[in-house]
Amino acid sequence: MDQLRTVLGALLYLYFIILLARLVFDWIQVFARDWRPKGAVLVVAEGVYSLTDPPLKALRKVFKPLRIGQVRLDIAFLILMLGVSLLLGVIS
Repeated sequence: MDQLRTVLGALLYLYFIILLARLVFDWIQVFARDWRPKGAVLVVAEGVYSLTDPPLKALRKVFKPLRIGQVRLDIAFLILMLGVSLLLGVIS
């Protein structure tokens, strides 16, 4: 049972790191709109988006973006990060 918890904890920690990479890629695109990943960064970005898009799309169907004036705040990413963080705390 301890081995299962260790493996599950390691996988959740790795997914948390992938979510942080998604956050970095998204912020780079916010500040540098002309930036497009090339080469090895493109491969990493494709992997990051492939792993994080399905749960984010599912959460976006349940939790619609909040409208605050002219801004729409997408809380799906925050909920996913919080969920992974809580699972890490429970597993560890």
